[in-house]
Amino acid sequence: MIEHKLANILLRPAEHLAGHDELYAFAAKPLAFDEAGALVVSEPTDFMTFLNACSAAKWRTYCGIGEVVLHLALSGDACEVIVKGMPQGAKAEAQNTVELSRITVEPNEGEVAAVSATVDTAGMDLVAFELLPCGRTLLHGGHWATQVDEGRVRPIELALSTTTFKKEHYIVPNIELMRSSMASEEDPIFGHFHMFVVDNGRTLDADALSDGLVTVIGNENVGGAGGFARGMLAALDSSEGFTHVVLMDDDVHVFPESIKRTYNLLALASDAYKDAFVNGAMLSVEQPCRLFEDVSHVLRSGVYRKVKPDLYVDRLDQVIENERLNVEVDNAYGAWWFSCIPVANIREKGLPLPVFVRCDDVEYGLRSKPTYMTMNGICVWHESFEGRPRASVDCYQYVRNFLVMTACDGFVNTELFMTRVWRNVMLRRRDLEYGAAELLLQGVEDYLRGPEWLMEADGSALMRKNGQLNDKFVPVSELDPELVAAARLDEVKPTQHRRLGLAGKLVKSIPGDKHLLPDALLRKTPGHMQRLTDVDYDIDTRAARTIVVLDATGEKAAVREMDRERNHRIIARERSLKKRWQLEHERVAQAYRDAFPTMTGEAYWRSHLGMK
Repeated sequence: MIEHKLANILLRPAEHLAGHDELYAFAAKPLAFDEAGALVVSEPTDFMTFLNACSAAKWRTYCGIGEVVLHLALSGDACEVIVKGMPQGAKAEAQNTVELSRITVEPNEGEVAAVSATVDTAGMDLVAFELLPCGRTLLHGGHWATQVDEGRVRPIELALSTTTFKKEHYIVPNIELMRSSMASEEDPIFGHFHMFVVDNGRTLDADALSDGLVTVIGNENVGGAGGFARGMLAALDSSEGFTHVVLMDDDVHVFPESIKRTYNLLALASDAYKDAFVNGAMLSVEQPCRLFEDVSHVLRSGVYRKVKPDLYVDRLDQVIENERLNVEVDNAYGAWWFSCIPVANIREKGLPLPVFVRCDDVEYGLRSKPTYMTMNGICVWHESFEGRPRASVDCYQYVRNFLVMTACDGFVNTELFMTRVWRNVMLRRRDLEYGAAELLLQGVEDYLRGPEWLMEADGSALMRKNGQLNDKFVPVSELDPELVAAARLDEVKPTQHRRLGLAGKLVKSIPGDKHLLPDALLRKTPGHMQRLTDVDYDIDTRAARTIVVLDATGEKAAVREMDRERNHRIIARERSLKKRWQLEHERVAQAYRDAFPTMTGEAYWRSHLGMK
């Protein structure tokens, strides 16, 4: 038997998590540290948190581990270490935790005491510890571990592939953080990890940033799909014998402990989970305790649905709910802000679809049909999507790529999806968002061009061209003050995210077009709305010939004006496209299915990426 580490106890909050101590420990006062970096514990401090509790039920389920060992290094005054658990089925409240063991620690003066406790996790969702100091105790560190037969530890070689495009302010610190964090020989991942940085912008100093742990690869701007394909190929071609690849966005705050825990999880996975994917949760940079998503799934209508609601993991009840909610659902996918994929799956299922951005991760999940593993503390912090509405991505890329995905995977009901597309065109026209309506139609038209066009399309040039049709947001302070006052923007409550109620949804669903109203019946005062990705809030647009649209923050706005002629052209284009769709879509879908092995194959991608 050997002892294998599961997870480190994390003490000092990362810079981007300053002020959010509850992710690390619950205490009455902010966490404090001595000059050597030890946590100063002078009051009861509870470590049953998102980042420090041991995910007992998950380790049992995924790895068959029923007994864990807690190791702590303490000095200073005497204290009690209470090991406790949250029973399965118990209401997720602090008073329902149960004490599993209690240890009195009296360190010798000037010495660091090593404290260990073996914990039977049977019947527990989480196990954790609490420190009750008698004076001033110092916690120097600790970790969770388990005893296993050496022969059942799987040989894992882990590659991290991140794709970047001119985001040095994120990627360079992430490189340095990973380099320093993987240097500890005490972690099982030591010597079994490499980071590939695919630089689609060719703006990084590859020679300066590359070493034995990191390789920077210059790449054409082929979008996220092409960048991740290049990273996958780097792992396939490496002599290191990588078993898994973690795909990760560039605009994230990377969390090295998440990579370490992923490695440990893979190394100890039972036969039932040896081929599973690991998906890390996305938490919001703007709201660091808000867990946005880890695994989602696709409905037959084409709607994406998160498995979990938004969870605020600075609260114990939601930390527990996050662990209890089952992510093993049908038609699931994990977004590529953090998705660990077995190399064997890449060899069997192929590389991403060449769609530049959007739907590549969704399609790959539907294609691979994996089992997903998730766990508290395996995560990244990513900028929220609500504040970045871009019709060039949310409309054009989504519709075109989703249709390609649907043609290849055959799961989604295409007619239901197209009903949603046509309705969305109507809604965008109603809100005077002509560019978005045009991009929806362009997405359908370009899908109908077929797979040969898609494989040769210049995705970067398309993004630049389509971006010209996005709303142009400027600071509200730069708008005409009379327009701002007339639009009653002070009535919109940014960040409250007040969704339309049932009555509002019914009104919005009624067919109607204010472009048919004579000028005399149109409002002279501008309307307003707030836009968060593809969800509208605080709408007041009926019969308005001018609409002021706020972004998610309420600090920027775009102004839309009625254009009857442009609206007429969109209607005519839609009618023509509907006829063409009926005539061509089945033939085109078959063409995509026939071309699918080529589009996702190594030969195509190596040629497309200019690899020798």
